[in-house]
Parts: sequence; structure tokens; C-alpha cells
Amino acid sequence: MLRLRAVCPFSWRVFQFRSCSCKPLISEMIKCTDEEQIFDLIKNNRATLSEKQVECAFNVLWQFQKQKTSFLKNIECIRDHPQFLTLHNLSTNQMEFMNDNTLVNVLYLTQQCSTEAHRLLVEALVPEAWRRLERFDINVLSKFSLCLANQHLYFSPLMGKIADIVHRKLETIEDLRSLSILMVSMSSLISRCFQDQLVNKTEHLFDAIDSSQVNVARRIVQFLRNIKYSYYPLLEKCNIVFLSNINHLDLDSISKILSLYHSLQFHSFEFIKMAKKRLTEMIPLSDHPDSFVKLFVALGPMAGPEEKKQLKSTLLLMSEELTSKQALAVMGAMEEMESRNSHLNKKIASILHKHLDNYKPIELLKITRALVFLHFQSKELFVKLRELLHSYLKISVTPREISVLVSALSILPSTHLDELVISRIEAVLPQCDLTDLNSFATSVLRWIYYDCTYLDNTSGKQLKLLQKLDHYGLQRLQKCTNLNLLWEEVRSLKGEWFAESLLEETVAALHRLVDEINYKNVAEIASFISKTNYLSTLLLDRMASLVLQQIEKIHPFAIFAIILPFSILNYDPPQRDEFFGICIQHLHSHLSVLDPVMLVFLGFSLATLEYFPEDLLQAIFNIKFLAKMDSQLELLCSSLSMRVQLRLMELNRAVCLECPEYQIPWFHDRFCQQQYNKDIGSMNGAQQQIYKMLAEVLGGTNCVKASVLTPYYHKIDFECILDKRKKPLPYGSNNLPLGKLPEMHSESNTQITGSRLPPGAERIALEFLGSRAFCRNIPHLKGKSAMKKRHLEILGYRVIQIPHFEWNSMALSTKEARMDYLRKCIFGEGKS
Repeated sequence: MLRLRAVCPFSWRVFQFRSCSCKPLISEMIKCTDEEQIFDLIKNNRATLSEKQVECAFNVLWQFQKQKTSFLKNIECIRDHPQFLTLHNLSTNQMEFMNDNTLVNVLYLTQQCSTEAHRLLVEALVPEAWRRLERFDINVLSKFSLCLANQHLYFSPLMGKIADIVHRKLETIEDLRSLSILMVSMSSLISRCFQDQLVNKTEHLFDAIDSSQVNVARRIVQFLRNIKYSYYPLLEKCNIVFLSNINHLDLDSISKILSLYHSLQFHSFEFIKMAKKRLTEMIPLSDHPDSFVKLFVALGPMAGPEEKKQLKSTLLLMSEELTSKQALAVMGAMEEMESRNSHLNKKIASILHKHLDNYKPIELLKITRALVFLHFQSKELFVKLRELLHSYLKISVTPREISVLVSALSILPSTHLDELVISRIEAVLPQCDLTDLNSFATSVLRWIYYDCTYLDNTSGKQLKLLQKLDHYGLQRLQKCTNLNLLWEEVRSLKGEWFAESLLEETVAALHRLVDEINYKNVAEIASFISKTNYLSTLLLDRMASLVLQQIEKIHPFAIFAIILPFSILNYDPPQRDEFFGICIQHLHSHLSVLDPVMLVFLGFSLATLEYFPEDLLQAIFNIKFLAKMDSQLELLCSSLSMRVQLRLMELNRAVCLECPEYQIPWFHDRFCQQQYNKDIGSMNGAQQQIYKMLAEVLGGTNCVKASVLTPYYHKIDFECILDKRKKPLPYGSNNLPLGKLPEMHSESNTQITGSRLPPGAERIALEFLGSRAFCRNIPHLKGKSAMKKRHLEILGYRVIQIPHFEWNSMALSTKEARMDYLRKCIFGEGKS
């Protein structure tokens, strides 16, 4: 056939394009009801099949596969069929005569039916498509980019060429479906500027698409996830599409959307609530391991007690059928669910153990973390894990993979930092970015802590390695000249090493690049400052100034992140009232669409700053909102749910004390009693020291109370009462032994106790403030401690705060000096 084509090209073309004989055969193919009928047609007509008929054959075969349940088995069935090879050969011979659409369609369908990218047909079709690339229309170009993505050619020169074509033709592209495919395929290699252009173009085209275009919306969210950009306007629009089609979304779509939202930290209470309902309905229908594992992973973390019980029971029944990948996914979900089902944990762990040799380093890290978090005990499994991690470590060369392996080794119980680990870390240090360095340092510190705790030993090699990590980290920060590049490495950094060794230099780098802070990154920078507790007036002032100038460009959902560092760090920027006022005003029209959890956190942050916008408070403190919030709390993990409830209580307390004119009732007595009844701790060393000295200063233990609960359930370290002549008044004989905390008062605690004092007497609250009460870098009181002081003063207390840096200073290094310090604080005079 090839020889004939070479000798007589004209007659070959005429032979191929026989429209008369083409259509009847295509009609027959379309009428086929199974694969065998298609293969019979191919066998009987293989000498005369045209390129259109070949494409049709591929297409019909693929449609059959999409309708099957045991997909992989059917794929193998047709892949091994002799007539499938005939199709391959015909396609290879005819590709020059295929039009662009047919060429790319055949490539796409071949990939769907055959997963081996090195097949001769694929190898032939890709260069032919590359040769035609410039003339492809947007639809063909998008499908071809998808073919490259299926072969994991995200960083190939060919994908780069596609990106260049899209960049040049972007203004003329009007098909968002095709553009969304291209965006996802080429997202790994495009510049920040091009990313922004694509986002703007997508936003421009979005309103023109049909509201049923779920796949387009999902690809847009996937693109935003790939470029790590939580662009709220687009996310909101996509979310509306998902919500309007929720009843038509299948398990695969819902699980993907939930995963994408999680990665982008985008919270949509409405979608999660409706997704949970849909997924719960699917429990009885998911009887195949592949679909059930997807359901378990998506639904498990947000399921209620009954659903979780049902999911775990079903999983136990089909656990023997799980593949290695499915077992890994299940273990990750069980970690998120904080599974305490020991039988199920053992079952999944045994499957992981059986397949351990097949897992990649990053998967071994996930397994190790999950097993340790779930307190799983198996010496044999951990020994096997350690051996595998060591074997990978010996041959690994990339910093990221080595950091993954080292992290997994450091998590394993009873493990030590050995020579192999040290040498592998040192070998890649010059190539490491800040993320890798932070991962190494966290692992080394974990080993040092373990050795000090159990072996009373820290080797010089460990400390030298930490010093080298410090050196490379500081060097990398000092050389950074671009905020976007710096932010890529810094955004996820956390932990002891970063805080102690790199935080100062990171802030210095941000100071150098302060002019690059803009409306797009201001919320992320604000979140970073909130997490570090580092008070930089330069950065906060820049943020406030930027918001005042460009508030219309900042999405309302980002306002909470921007306000948060000012609230946490108790800092008022220049033009304080104008700054907070414009933030509150910008949020006003979005109060009804903000998630309940976000609204509570926002209200609390503003209350810390002494802002109590009435419309926001009325939006929170009403029956409808509180019922909605209760239903959302059921979808959250226990720790986050408790944090939300505590913030609501603290906001309720702040409003009752600071804005009584709003007449919002206090309704947290029962919640506070339940929480504080759990508190059976004891005083720390500094508090015990102060307690003894206060007893001496005031004239006995009956003149000082420890660990007192005030009205509205503020807990204070010590309380004493002075009469009008500044003489201590004794309490009853019910004081507790040193170091014990009191039981909860049984009566309602909502009355101001100061009203029961003798005339002229004053109630004094003494608080020992540890390091957490202050900013990390300077002795500046943080927002929560400042708010507590305000509240205690409203309740009638004179508040004395004893900072840790004063109590532990050289000036107070003797008992006498400390006693004198306490006298001066309480009586206003020192030792005479």
C-alpha cells in the first residue's frame, strides 16, 4: 500500500476520497450495537476504508466503552482485538490525507482506547499534528492540547508552541469551552502576565456561556487551582453553575469539584450542603470498589455519624477488592475523618502493607503520616516502610523527592538521623528552595527533639546541619528581587525553624519589595502576617493605603483576610476610621452571601478592633442565621467546629459588654459551663510563683483568689479586693490548694460582681501574660488580650497585666524585687 502511494499519489487521493462509498459504510457503523459488529465491518472493508470511516470506527468504539461499567476490562478486550491493530495501521497510512479535525480526533480516540503512548500510531500522529499546528482552529487546537496532556507532555516544546499560538490569538478567541481546555493543558508553563490575561478573557466570556456548561466551569476552577489563584469573581460564577446543576452532577464531578475547592481554600456552604445530600443518596448505588472509594473520600470527612457508620461498614465488606491506589485514597480520607475504627484501620493498613513496594515516595509519606496520626501500631509495617524509604533515598537526586523521603523517615517512630540522611540532605542543599529547606529543617528538629527526649543526646552533626540550612535559607532570601517568586516559596512556610531562623529576613525581603504589593496579592500578604504574629508597621500601612486607593478592585471575600492582621496584632493604621469604614462598607452588600463561618470570624475580628457594625451583627444574631450556622457546623471537622462556636461566644460576649444598646441577648451560659467544666488543668510555674508572693503581699491566701471565672466567663489568673483604704479584704475559707483550678460556679454568671462590693472598694484582676499575648518581634499587646482588658474594666475590675518579659527580667531577678513590683502594681507604691 505504501509503495502504491509513493508511485501514484494522485490516484491514491482519488481512491481515498470516494464520497459515494463512504457514507453507506459510516451509516452501517453508526447502526452497530457492539464492538464485534464494528470489527466485522473493518475486516470486510479494510482494503477500501477511508480516513473518515477510520475516524468513525474509532468514535463508535469509544462510545461503546463510555457506556460500559467495567471500563478497563473492555478496553483490554478491544485493544487486543486483531482488527483494532488494522485500524491502527490504516490510520498510520492515511494520516497525511486526513483533515485537521479527523487527524486530532483519531489521535484522541486512539489514546482513549490505548494507554500506551509509544504506540506507532501516536508517534506518527503527533509530529503530523505539530506540522499543521499554526492552521488548527481553536477547537482542534484544544483537543490536541488535551492529547498532549494525556501523555503528560505539560512542559514539552510542543505545548509551549500551543501556548504561544493562544497568546497571539487570544483577542479573537470567543469559544470558552475550547479555551478552558487549553488553559488547563498549558497552565504549567505560562507566565504570570499571561495567566492574568487568560483570567480576564475568561471572565469576559463567562456570561455568554450556557448555565449548564458544568465541564467548562470545572475546567476554569481547575485552571485557577493549577496556577494557585483564588480569584473570587470567577469562582463565584462557577459555583453558581455547579449549584444550578447539582441534581445532574455525577459522583466523579462532585468529588473533583470538592477537591478543587479544598485546594483553593474556597468555601461554599451551599455547594457542600447540597453535595453532601447528593452523595448520601448515592451510598446504596455505589456497589463497585472504584465508585465507592470515590464516594468514601468525598463524603466521609463531612458525613454525619450515621453516614460514617454506613460508609465504614460497606468499606469493610469490599476491602479485599481494593487496589493499591484505592487503599491509599481511603487511608487519606480516614485520616481526615480521624477514624477510630481499629478493625477498619488494620484492614486498610494490611492492604497498604501488601502493596508497599509499588508506592512512590510521596505516597509513602502520605501513608506514614496517616498511620502515625491514627496511632496505628505495627512494628513489621514500620520496619518495611523504613527500609523502602532508605532504598529510595540512596538513589533519589531531586531536592523535592529527598525532602519527602526525609520527612517520612523523621515521622516514623523510634527513628534516628543517620549518616545516609545527613549526606543526602547536604548533597542537594545548593539546589533547594525555601520549601525544601523548611521541610529538611522541620525533620531535623523532629529528630533532635526525639533524641533529647529519649536519649538525652544531640550530636554536633545535627546542629551543623541546621546551621547549613540557616545559611542557605538566609542566602536565598537575601538574593530575592521579585515578590511573586518570593511568594511562591514563602506562602506555605511554617514551623519552628522558619519562625526562629528565617522570619526576620523574610520580613526584610518583603520590606525591600513592598512596592510590589498590589490589590491581587494584598490578601495573601495579610494572611502571612496573621500567621507569623510579626508586627511590621511598614507592611500594614502599605496594605491599608492600598485598600483605601483600590478598594473597588478587591473582592469583598478578601476583606476578612486583610482585616485579620490588624485585629490579631492590635494595630491601628493611619486613617484608621477611614480604612476600617471602607472595608465594612465594601462588605455590606455581600453579607447575605458570605458563609456563616466567615461572617462569625469577620464579626469577631471587627469586635477585637472595637468596631461593631449594626447591620453585620443583626445579620449574625438572628434565629435564621444561627440555624444555618448549626447546619454548617455539622459539615466541619470537630476542631474547626469548636473554634467557630468559641468565636461566636466571644463575639456575643463582646457585643453584650461593649454595645448593650443593641440589646443582643447573652445566650452562651450553657456552652461556657460545658467548656469550662472540661478545664481541669493547673497553674504553671510563673503563676504558682506569683500566687505565693501575692499571698505574702496581701496578707494571706484568703486575700487572693486563683483562676477566677468572671461574669460572661472570662478567666483571670488572680483576683483580690481592696477596701476604700486600700486594705486587702479576705475571701471566705474556700480557696483551693496551690496549683488547682476551681470548679465551675453553678449559678448564672451574667451579673456584674462589682455591684456587690462594699462602698469604695475595688476589685483587681491580675493577669500573667506569656509570650503568646504579645507580637513576636516587639512587646506590643495583641488584640485578644487588649479586648479582654477592656471587658474586665467594663465588669468593674482594675486590671493589672504582668508581662513575662518584665517578670523574668534581670531587674526582677530576686524575690524582694518581685515582691516590690507586685506591691507597686497593686497599691501604687514600692517598698519604702
